[in-house]
Amino acid sequence: MQVPVAKAGLPLDNKLLVSLPRDHFDRLLPHLSTVSLQQGVVLYEAGDEVDQVYFPHYGMLSLLAVLRDGKAIETATVGREGVVGAMAGLGLYKSLVRVVVQMPVSCSKIAATHFRTIAAGSDPVRNLCVRYNEVLLSQARVTAACNALHSIEARFCRWLLQSADRAASDTVGLTQEFLAEMLGVRRTSVTEVASKVQSAGAITYSRGVIRILDRTALMRMSCECYETLVDQSAMLA
Repeated sequence: MQVPVAKAGLPLDNKLLVSLPRDHFDRLLPHLSTVSLQQGVVLYEAGDEVDQVYFPHYGMLSLLAVLRDGKAIETATVGREGVVGAMAGLGLYKSLVRVVVQMPVSCSKIAATHFRTIAAGSDPVRNLCVRYNEVLLSQARVTAACNALHSIEARFCRWLLQSADRAASDTVGLTQEFLAEMLGVRRTSVTEVASKVQSAGAITYSRGVIRILDRTALMRMSCECYETLVDQSAMLA
């Protein structure tokens, strides 16, 4: 028996939680609480012990690789289709990346200690941990190749498409500073690329708000990595 669909802002808005058999979901439910987080909030730094596991209802979390000089670049994103910190269900776990709120989110969270105890007696919950870790690894591989081989313009368009998918909206609120960090480029590069994509009629960009006007045009300007990520997520989910 699968869990039924629920109202927005509840645990059942997360696709991984809703995929669990009802009796296994019910083991998690008493330990889940809901938290709303604003853009820019850091959930973990690289090296932190993961003490909470987060299942987004909406919005987007970014996973960033952090270099010794403090610079960071996004390696994967997580929305309502996923979870952050799930590997803590298989044992004590330190985050290898910085996890930051990219777009305001509502999440169900559970203490890692409770999650481990439940996972120890639940094959579906353990499988969820392993399966979604494969999704994140797949994202990281594709994103690394994309960052190394494709132009800033193509990466910018790919990233906007991903963000719009997570937001379930053609309007995304993001500053140039935030975009520059996610893409690992200078702020001036974001300004130039955003102006070029706007001139092509694909988007409008004003005061930190991007609106997609022509998704087909944006996909043409993107690289194949966007469709690769979509296909791989669907295959591994």
